[in-house]
Order: sequence, then C-alpha cells, then structure tokens
Amino acid sequence: PAYYSFAIASLAPLGLRSAATAFRPSASPRFSAYIRPSVCVGSSLISNNSPTSLRMMSYWNRETSQPTSGFEGAITNEARILALCDPSDAYNKPLYDGPLPEGCKLLAVGSTLTDFDQDSIIDQDPNVIFVSHPNARGPLVELLYKFPSVEWIHTRSAGLDFIASDGLFSSPVQLTNAKGMFSSTLAEYCMMACAYFAKDLPRLMRQKNDVNWEQYPVLEIRGSTLGVIGFGDIGRASAKLAKAYGMKVLGLKRSIPESFSDPYCDEIYDMNGLVELCKSSDYILVSTPLTEQTRGLISKEVLKHCKKTAVIINVGRGPIIDEEALIEALANGDIKGAGLDVMTVEPLPKDSQLWKLDNVLLSPHNMDMTTTFMQESTEFFINENLPRFVRGIDLLNPVDKSAGY
Repeated sequence: PAYYSFAIASLAPLGLRSAATAFRPSASPRFSAYIRPSVCVGSSLISNNSPTSLRMMSYWNRETSQPTSGFEGAITNEARILALCDPSDAYNKPLYDGPLPEGCKLLAVGSTLTDFDQDSIIDQDPNVIFVSHPNARGPLVELLYKFPSVEWIHTRSAGLDFIASDGLFSSPVQLTNAKGMFSSTLAEYCMMACAYFAKDLPRLMRQKNDVNWEQYPVLEIRGSTLGVIGFGDIGRASAKLAKAYGMKVLGLKRSIPESFSDPYCDEIYDMNGLVELCKSSDYILVSTPLTEQTRGLISKEVLKHCKKTAVIINVGRGPIIDEEALIEALANGDIKGAGLDVMTVEPLPKDSQLWKLDNVLLSPHNMDMTTTFMQESTEFFINENLPRFVRGIDLLNPVDKSAGY
C-alpha cells in the first residue's frame, strides 16, 4: 500500500566526501530503487556498478498511497495502547471513541505519568504508546521506565524534536511517525513562496492598494534551480512540483545510498556539498528534520555563499537556520528574501525584526494545517499500522533513532 520505498543503506556519519550523482530516471514510478551508475567527485567521473544489499523500508505518502482494504494473516499480538495526548484533542476522536481494529484496545489517555499510574492499567502491561501531546518529551521517557512492556511508539507528527531525548533514542522500543502525511501541502507552499518572490506579489498588493496601474517585469520560475536541503519526503514532494514548473532540482541528503536514482532530482549531494548547493540555487528549500547535527546547519558562513538573488524557504524547523544571521543577510540585501513557515521561537516574538522586513514571507507554522490533516494522521495509525502490529507485519514509517528521523 505504500507509495514508494526507499532502499536505505547504513546511515554513515556526516563527514562523507562531496558527491553529486548524475540523474537517471527510475525504472518504476512507484518504487525508487537507488541506482547510482556514476558519481561525480571533484572533476572526475567514477563508475560505480557494484551490487549492494540494501534494506527496503516502506513509507506512507498521503498524496498517492492507497489505503489497505483488508489485512490477511492471523492476529498474533494484542495492542494495548496508552495515548500520551490531550484528552480534549478532537483530532484523536477516532482513537478515543473507536471502533479500533480487532486485537486493539485503548487503556488510557493522559498527558502526565500520574494519568497512567493506576493498577488497572499497570496490570494490563501496555505495549503501545500513541503520542500527540506537544509537551510529551519528559512524560514519554517516564512511561518507558514505568512500563517496560512497551514495544512500539507512534507519533502523530512527522517531526520528532518534541519527543527527542537520550532516554527515547537509547531504548529498544520501535518508533514510527507520520512521515508522508503533510508533504503535499508543504510542497504547495514551497512553490507559492517561489512565485511570491518571482512575480513580486508584495508590489502587486501595494499597487492594488494604491490604485496604481503600473506594469513591471517579472521573473520566470522555469529554468531556475531549486536546492533541497533534506531530500526526504517533503523535499521530494516539492521537487516533484518544481519539475512540473520546469526547474532544475539539486538535492542534499545526510548520506547517499550506494545507488541513487530519482526522476525529480538532477543532482544529489552529501552534507559536504551544502555550500556548492547554495551557490548554485536560486531557491533553497530547507526541509531537513531538526537534529543535533542539523541545528544551525544554515549558518552565517553558509549564507555568505548564497546568491544575492537567492530565496530561502524553511518548512523544516526554525533552529536549523541561524536566525540572527538570516535577519542580517535579509536586512543587508545579501539574499533576496525568505519564506518562513517555522521560526526559532514560536510564536514569533512581537519584537522580532522578521515582522518588519519587507522581503520576508511569514506564516505561523500552519502551511501543513489542512482541516483534516491531524485526524488523517491519527487514522493512519489506526487503519494502517495497528493492524500490522497485531499481525506481526512490518510497520510503515519506521524511524532510525540513531539518526533522529
């Protein structure tokens, strides 16, 4: 049922040699098998056709995945669920009110350890935790210590920064997330931000307000280059739309699998190619997860290598960009503009200079906030992963806890 699978090699440390891979269309539109016939290192083209054993992992995609109509196989396990959530969260009503799949039952809903510290719950050995509460980091670790019977944690969001901790990442518990649930609408925002600056939408609005009919030249998006920092699900969805606009796409990943091929990516770089990607891009999309390795990734030094005509678009997390350095670059005209759906501090403080800069498009971290987005994410947990868990089938959207995403 998953839209595509990525073949993921071992996630090597960040310090890999810079590499750009020549584009080659995928053999299948549904599954992207990473096939890298050649790697460009410096100015040399090196053939690399050696076979590699890769582990296939399946990920959900809201745009194209088809819901599973029925699951085969006997139920071999029971799902006894704790919901680390706000009991009044309406998006979780399908979980709270049911019905749940066969073999599944909700034991309790709460936001602190105290809410679950009852003999009637303890005696049932909970083995699944569903997480959606924004302040879940501490209580989640406490629940893991309290209930060693827990086998699996699922978070309703794609980002893990709100639950990330050494206690979680060092545990043997399997972790899954909502990867693929929010990608399509964020991709639409990416293209909207490109058009906002290419067509100078602020000027259009000013002229309308001033009743001023004055023609002016606009930029064409076609033929420009989109650099995607974090070529994962959101980055790939954005690249797909960018290709429809006629853009060239450069991707950047923490590590490049032994073979790589994607119809929406012309060149792929590892982390050492960050500066080269920024130098070459007209629009730079930041869609990487927030981890200790990506915090401050877009630094003052990196910003110095961007084109003066570059636009930075951030849909990842605010702290990935050095916000003060970004404000300085925007105020000085070192880059053209920025489209920001995420900030370092949210809500954005009223005294932030970002509010006052004319070359900044701001949104209150809501560009994935459709009217049904969170309920659909809860329903994904219920309808897709719970039936897999009770049958011992591999879960969708596995998280590599060592990498933090």
